[in-house]
Amino acid sequence: MTILVFGQTGQVARELAVHKEVACIGRGEADLTNPEACAAIIAAGDVSSVINAAAYTAVDKAEDEAETAHIVNALAPAAMARACAEKGVPFVHLSTDYVFDGSGTRPWQPDDATGPLGVYGATKLAGEVGVRAAGGPHVILRTSWVFSAHGQNFVKTMLRLGRERDALTVVADQMGGPTSARSIADATLKIATKLSQDPDQSGTIHFSGAPDVSWADFAREVFIKVGIGCTVTDIPTSAYTTPARRPKNSRLDCTKTKIMFGLARSDWRIELDQVLADLNTS
Repeated sequence: MTILVFGQTGQVARELAVHKEVACIGRGEADLTNPEACAAIIAAGDVSSVINAAAYTAVDKAEDEAETAHIVNALAPAAMARACAEKGVPFVHLSTDYVFDGSGTRPWQPDDATGPLGVYGATKLAGEVGVRAAGGPHVILRTSWVFSAHGQNFVKTMLRLGRERDALTVVADQMGGPTSARSIADATLKIATKLSQDPDQSGTIHFSGAPDVSWADFAREVFIKVGIGCTVTDIPTSAYTTPARRPKNSRLDCTKTKIMFGLARSDWRIELDQVLADLNTS
């Protein structure tokens, strides 16, 4: 039987696609703006589990496209989860630190009160609610600051800008754990397998890279590793305005994930080496 993955071109989906037991489907086969069509694919398929690695992730654009973001991030995963529940199939759904308000400095625990700052976070939170309400075996995996050799992400942006400029200003008062898409993909597969064996493992957990770092220090590490002599100057969030507010505290407590699934936080510095090597050979 096959592990069905919604998503094909996203960072995590690209990493999942290399596994032979995985079948990734993209927009051409599964239109996430048509939730019931996505549910029908699950109902008709011979699948062992389902992973939803697809989402509306344009954080700023979502402020102007709230309806579309809600359909993709809330209604679609809820419909997928209901279809999985009807078949008794485990459902693993990727979510985000943006469901929290970013206050304080303590790492967020899975059962902490949520409080999204913008449309993207609000729609992802609504998706979580829908997945839980479906009542089937499920895991909601919140993660943060995803990077890889694929698509658009902070690492690739810094590499481009660092080679174009002698100096950059980067936000230093937002803290979180950079997480490689490869480690997230591996984690979701392990979770799906264990959930198939023990549906009682359902719940909401966190998975992010370690150690926690600021965006500015993350950029410095990228430049050091590739030998780019671009100077990074720290700036506060208030000096870098965006249509959607970003959480300052994106630290995630991953203790529950280690206890339930034996998954420890990955060292993003080691994973950054691999991503940079991939980019150098691509």
